[in-house]
Amino acid sequence: MSADARVTRSTFRRIQSIAAPRPLPEPPPRIWSDEEWGRIQLGYAARGMDEKWNVFAEGEVVFLHRSWTGHGVFEATFTPVDGGGRRITRAVVEGDTDRYRGRDDAFDCVMLELVISAIVLGEPATDLRSKLVELTQRKSPSADAAAGVIQHSALGLRSDS
Repeated sequence: MSADARVTRSTFRRIQSIAAPRPLPEPPPRIWSDEEWGRIQLGYAARGMDEKWNVFAEGEVVFLHRSWTGHGVFEATFTPVDGGGRRITRAVVEGDTDRYRGRDDAFDCVMLELVISAIVLGEPATDLRSKLVELTQRKSPSADAAAGVIQHSALGLRSDS
């Protein structure tokens, strides 16, 4: 599949809706440009076993699913803002801990933005990666895990990706 081909729900053989939707009280505050929104709408299909996310858009809603299980983890509604661009005005996250083990709202907010920024848009997202590591180390029993291990576990990307 070319980088410009649109990824849709039918691209994936296993897609499961979020089983226990939980509102994310404060979605990421970022405003994505119209160009970035165009790229987000194209979606992203995991290209190998190490990649952990599939992303597709339907209308104004972007769906983020784990690539191996097909479980829905996030749904984010993008709304146009005055002056151009879009922001997430509503987001839900999987509340079933057997399907997704978010740590708290702050972690989920960072994870949502990071998947869109680093995976879909291919940005370095250095600050978001650092925040993900910090939040993970603060709450996890494996607090001594290396930053690269934490990022790979959550994103499927190396720290230099």
